Amino acid sequence: MDIRELFAKKEEFLGKEVTLHGWIRNHRNQKKMGFLDFYDGTTFSLLQLTYNAETASPDMMAALSALKIGSCTEITGTVVPNERNHTIEIELSSLRVIGECAEDYPLQPKRHSLEFLREHAYLRPRTRLFQAVFRVRSVAAMAIHEYFQSRGYLYVHTPLFTANDAEGAGNTFTVTTFDPSKGEKCDYADDFFGRHTSLAVTGQLEGETFAMAFSKIYTFGPTFRAENSNTRTHASEFWMIEPEVAFTDLFGLMDLEEDFLKTILTTILSRCDSELEYLEKYNNLPLRERMKKLISSEIARVSFHDAITILKEADKTENFAFKPDYDSDLAKEHEKYLTDKKFGAPVFVYNWPKDFKAFYMYQNDDKETVAAVDLLVPDAGELMGGSQRETRYDLLLSRMNELGISAESMYWYCNLRKYGGCTHSGFGMGFERLIIYVTGMENIRDVIPYYRTPGNCDF
Repeated sequence: MDIRELFAKKEEFLGKEVTLHGWIRNHRNQKKMGFLDFYDGTTFSLLQLTYNAETASPDMMAALSALKIGSCTEITGTVVPNERNHTIEIELSSLRVIGECAEDYPLQPKRHSLEFLREHAYLRPRTRLFQAVFRVRSVAAMAIHEYFQSRGYLYVHTPLFTANDAEGAGNTFTVTTFDPSKGEKCDYADDFFGRHTSLAVTGQLEGETFAMAFSKIYTFGPTFRAENSNTRTHASEFWMIEPEVAFTDLFGLMDLEEDFLKTILTTILSRCDSELEYLEKYNNLPLRERMKKLISSEIARVSFHDAITILKEADKTENFAFKPDYDSDLAKEHEKYLTDKKFGAPVFVYNWPKDFKAFYMYQNDDKETVAAVDLLVPDAGELMGGSQRETRYDLLLSRMNELGISAESMYWYCNLRKYGGCTHSGFGMGFERLIIYVTGMENIRDVIPYYRTPGNCDF
């Protein structure tokens, strides 16, 4: 028996005695009555325990008087209606401490700062806030798998060790068995893999090889970037969702992205109402309302060139800090204007200047742009980025040479264009960015169990 099952079958258990195991979050001891907040993590809902100090057994009162917040307990009692909350509670008959909690337990019944909770990240899953955040994260992850699995996609486990940097940015973590503390000089030819190897920044390239065999695939796993960045949206280890679809061009990809996002948000709304209600109050944000608005909206589509033209005209009244330019990337304020003011909805910005994007993107006929697309979302900014892939062997090779990317070491990727290739496209979405948007949490450190950022690798 757990609390989730008890709430699901509350009518069946009314008036019956039950035994449960869990933790004490709070204990309000009044003169004649006492109330305990009890949870076991199987549901976001708390279970209230009550006792009458005048009629309770001496043994139980002795146990209650010594009880500490955070203690792990076994409780037995009778299920009775909770008229105030239209649910149920437990009238305690016995309580046994399974795991005592020391006096210096950091999580006392008060609101702690997020900075404090990061310092105690191994305990923060016990708080109401992080029980809500990580339950939403769990539901979102399952919704993503359900979306792709129900549509015939193959789930591919791409490698975490790789010899290529797909983004060409060089922000990778080197993997080696050499130990500098012992004075060992790293010679990659003699290293474990016999060549320079890194933690993967993406599973996309390997995913493409499977798309050329299974038509529709997706990856969902951890990726690593060695960017020395301490912003609220960057982490050195994070999770990525990367579908890859054969026989699909850029505009078909936008259709997929829109359907995917709206379906995932719909699932989260249907399964996490209590968690979202709590997070709305905590962050003072209309989380459910803005998700419903996105789901019902028609996502706008605008080329990068047209977006800059719109922004240049708007600059006459908006007076942007960063002036929009056809040769410059979009700034946050530009994204916000497009989503919040110009379109009042999410926006696909497509056909980007090739110098802004990776080598594998399809080169348009104008020779200046590539078939890339970013999805901009109100209150979130860029949420997804994708492209139609370059399928012409000679143009791919030329672009790699232009950027100094070794075609020899990535022969297998180039050969996909020679051995029965076809038009294909894919996108990537940082999972934590989705969770930030859904939960209203402002920092990536607060939506991932144990964050890895420059200078931080605790727990």
